[in-house]
Amino acid sequence: MPHPVTKDVVLKYDEEAVKRSIRNLILTNVFEKPFHPEIASDVTTLLFENYNPVIAIRLRNNIERMIRDYEPRVRLRSVNIISSPDINALEVGILFQVTGFNTTTNLTFPLERIR
Repeated sequence: MPHPVTKDVVLKYDEEAVKRSIRNLILTNVFEKPFHPEIASDVTTLLFENYNPVIAIRLRNNIERMIRDYEPRVRLRSVNIISSPDINALEVGILFQVTGFNTTTNLTFPLERIR
């Protein structure tokens, strides 16, 4: 989101930068990063599957793998997938600690299919 006065990109620092990085990692598709197809989660592909407990486990495993492998600033505590099948909604809750900080941070955001 641009700054309202300068119209420049607003930089994030500390925990906010890590939150943005984690969210970007999770929402990265295969072949989206040039020359690094391994840096991708299968999360957006799984959103088109019929939701069941197996899909929830795969989503959680993919998210944990992405954070563990590609975000060294974080000690992961837990990943929760909150489903609302009546309204076709999924929400991810990630509890983590940024190395160097004593506080535990919670990041929650919806997973949405975009066609």
